[in-house]
Amino acid sequence: MTDLSTASKELTAMSIAEILKSLPHRYPMLMIDKIIEIDGDETAIGIKNVTFNEPIFQGHFPENPIFPGVLIIEGMAQTAGAIVIAHDSSGDRKNIVLMLGVDKAKFRKPAGPGDKIEFHIAKIQRRRNVGRYQAKAIVDGIIIAEAEITAMIVGVPL
Repeated sequence: MTDLSTASKELTAMSIAEILKSLPHRYPMLMIDKIIEIDGDETAIGIKNVTFNEPIFQGHFPENPIFPGVLIIEGMAQTAGAIVIAHDSSGDRKNIVLMLGVDKAKFRKPAGPGDKIEFHIAKIQRRRNVGRYQAKAIVDGIIIAEAEITAMIVGVPL
């Protein structure tokens, strides 16, 4: 793994520690466990290991646990956000990524305990501080959800 303080364009993967340095999200709202492939801010594959211990399964649904689609979308957005923040990082400012929109969302199959969701992200377009990303959630080689995510990169004071 590459340390975030070095040239971020060399980043090829991110551990959970590196993700926590990039994203402000914490348990139970952190939806990615690691990022296994990164190409700058162009593409990435994030991983979410779904376990029965997820707090959401207490109510969604106790007899038939299904990982909520909205959290799959959140995992897609967090994967895109983590690579953008790592790519754009500099020592004099901290960035966060705010979701502006979700378009063309489709849910094809449910995910549940024991599944490993891969969030495949590809940049469609980026102009200054607004980016648009194609995202797919894949389990065992099958697309379970897809969407286009639009987000804005915002600098915050250190």
